[in-house]
Amino acid sequence: MSIFIDAKTCVLVQGITGSEGAFWTKHMKDLGTAVVAGVTPGKNGQSVEGIRVYDTVKQAVIETGAEASVLFVPPRFARDAIFEALDAGIRKVVVTADGIPVHDAMEIRAAALALDAKVIGGNTTGVITPGVAMMGFLPYWIDRVYKPGRVGVMTRSGSLTNEATAMMVAAGYGVSSLIGIGGDAVPLTRFAEMLPLFQADPATDAVLLIGELGGTMEEEVAEALEAGIFTKPLVAFVAGRNAPEGKKMGHAGAIVSGGKGTVKGKAAALRAAGALVADKPSQIGALFETVFPIKK
Repeated sequence: MSIFIDAKTCVLVQGITGSEGAFWTKHMKDLGTAVVAGVTPGKNGQSVEGIRVYDTVKQAVIETGAEASVLFVPPRFARDAIFEALDAGIRKVVVTADGIPVHDAMEIRAAALALDAKVIGGNTTGVITPGVAMMGFLPYWIDRVYKPGRVGVMTRSGSLTNEATAMMVAAGYGVSSLIGIGGDAVPLTRFAEMLPLFQADPATDAVLLIGELGGTMEEEVAEALEAGIFTKPLVAFVAGRNAPEGKKMGHAGAIVSGGKGTVKGKAAALRAAGALVADKPSQIGALFETVFPIKK
């Protein structure tokens, strides 16, 4: 079972005729994703990787039954593309664009919440159910890092996710569903909003949280643990402990303000709520071993 995408999820690609859209569409198909349509205005009737291209999302949904969308469009066009998908009835959207204007992101998030839609991103590498389906641009050698298993993964990072998940897999554990929340300043979906889905998923026994300095999403996870919203084991790694104070680091969302958002504070909040927190990625496997020992 997956919390976002499975082999039956009909996916459309907005921006499919661009170089990135076409390249990653091929890899999504190769991984088993049911990509049923592409959308690029003015390109109706064209084909990419054997997939029909439409002018509008509404037309694609009517003719193919598409129910999820992944966007390969520039950040300044993301708002209109997402609204088009939502207006067409799509409730699962993955947004790869990095640097969506803050006001646009706030409008997108408000619309998604009002419609009970899950819009993942911006600045995300995507989502994956290993061995089943993917939306986004996770590496095409992904099968060497993301093995099927029973640990859900939520992350703000791209490259760090590869390292941290590889450490977990090397210890003998695998991934049920991975959600790349993304690193933009305004996440369109937050960590704590995904926890009830992992809690309800019978294929997920625990969750790995890969966070970073800045923002309050990790503290919100701690609050959810304390409130009993999520009761399964949670292992966390929060990146950025060696970041110089007062300097902007990495993602747009890596902002410390008002004394909140520090790695030390996040780690303390998560530990106080019952999570296991790794000081470095190499400790992740050992922490899972304390929760779910693997029979050797």
